[in-house]
Amino acid sequence: MSEINLDMNALAYDDLPADAFEKLPEDQKNNEFIAMESKTYFQDVWYNFKKNKLALVSLAFLLLMILFAIFAPILSKYSYEMQDLTNRNALPSAQHWFGTDKFGRDIFVRVMYGARISLSVGFAAAGINLVIGVIFGGICGYLGGRLDMILMRLVDIIYSVPTLLYVILIMLVFGSNIFSVLLAISVSSWAGLARQVRAQVMALKQQEYALAAKVMGASNKRILFKHLVTNSIGPIIVNTTLMVPSAIFTEAFLSFVGIGISIPQASWGTMANEARSLIASQPLQMLWPVLAICLTILSLNFIGDGLNQALDPKKR
Repeated sequence: MSEINLDMNALAYDDLPADAFEKLPEDQKNNEFIAMESKTYFQDVWYNFKKNKLALVSLAFLLLMILFAIFAPILSKYSYEMQDLTNRNALPSAQHWFGTDKFGRDIFVRVMYGARISLSVGFAAAGINLVIGVIFGGICGYLGGRLDMILMRLVDIIYSVPTLLYVILIMLVFGSNIFSVLLAISVSSWAGLARQVRAQVMALKQQEYALAAKVMGASNKRILFKHLVTNSIGPIIVNTTLMVPSAIFTEAFLSFVGIGISIPQASWGTMANEARSLIASQPLQMLWPVLAICLTILSLNFIGDGLNQALDPKKR
């Protein structure tokens, strides 16, 4: 029956006139393919991140804050420590955008200079915690066994000691400076990331690609950092992003209570501490550093939320 059908189709084809067929236009030859541009992993993340308008606005605000922090103190004719006792507690004006404090210092320049300190501490602390947390958690999760038990008990001990106690001891030894604040923030903040990385690595090390790499002779170091940590990059980036506002708030709190950055250096915490005595008569002096802290922390949290959605396909 099939041979008869084939013969009938052949006869029907032969009976067609020569002009019954025409060439398909060039622009229609690839219509069966999906016209979609290929993207790398980070291009796809950026494409999905841009869909979150709140996160995009927060990123623009943060970049603007960084630019002002870098160039405003350089381009301004005022410095963060220059005093003008004839123009104390002035209201905002064309000369002094945020007014002046009780010593006649320009508050706008001091806020932007404080942004240098606060943002530097925040990003540096997040970077240090990222390196320590990934290495520590990755080793614990990949090797497991007795080493994992010992190292994770060390993490539990670090968690059990109040952070303020670390801060006080470090300040007594190294004094009140940026290095001391950075060290105090980094002593225990990495432990949370280490636990998260450990859990991710333990879940991924039994996957087929990790076992295949081991069978092909890849070293433990390559499997851990090339395959397992790379496939955990989404939660790691989100966690690191959220470390920045936490570090900024901790630095501001320490400076506000007088055990952080020392005067006359202008951090947002020290500015709020100085303005505290004038809050009844000059509330604007307290408003500017507090507003800078709140907006920066809020924007970083929105950026972290946007990255969380962009990096996790289940949340899109």
